[in-house]
Amino acid sequence: MTTTLTTPIKPEDVEDLRVGDVVFLDGYIVTCRDVPHRRVVELDRELPIDISEGAILHAGPIMRQVSGQNEGEEEKYECVSVGPTTSMRMEKFEDEFIRKTGVRLVVGKGGMGPNTERGCTEYKALHCVFPAGNAVIAATSVEEVEGRYWPELGMPESLWVLRVKQFGPLIVSIDTQGNNIFEQKKVEYNIRKDAVLPSLYEKVRYIK
Repeated sequence: MTTTLTTPIKPEDVEDLRVGDVVFLDGYIVTCRDVPHRRVVELDRELPIDISEGAILHAGPIMRQVSGQNEGEEEKYECVSVGPTTSMRMEKFEDEFIRKTGVRLVVGKGGMGPNTERGCTEYKALHCVFPAGNAVIAATSVEEVEGRYWPELGMPESLWVLRVKQFGPLIVSIDTQGNNIFEQKKVEYNIRKDAVLPSLYEKVRYIK
């Protein structure tokens, strides 16, 4: 199944999506990595922007400043690249982060674990993966960089508000039922691995 989600994302927009489905996003997505997660969960700070029923991206983008260097100019940026970072680094925070912020779509690289499964199930959210190695292609879906929050964290950790059109493809890795495609594929992989290992051992028996 392939669909387009538009922010704000309602529970009914995601409840029928399942792992392996492909999603494209229209609207807004906010970059949000380790430090903002830590601030929200461990320091009990509120985000400076409302992401309820919105989307976040585990990413440290590269931005180019296009105005604001001169006095009186509005500070504006354009997105050069916005590749996802490893989502598992946010795993210990994600359940509580979803609960506190109401975010509906979490996008990153690689799988996540039981905390995120629980958050997606209880609060009707999705975790999706953006194919790795496509940071520059991802940036072409960014129509405008509309804001920056917590700039003191530096370019990678700041909260960048991106207006996007057909941002994706995003592959659903954890759905609202708690299904986790990475865990499912591990089971399949181990079954297939166990079936072929005896023949491989025979071919490399000379290695000591």
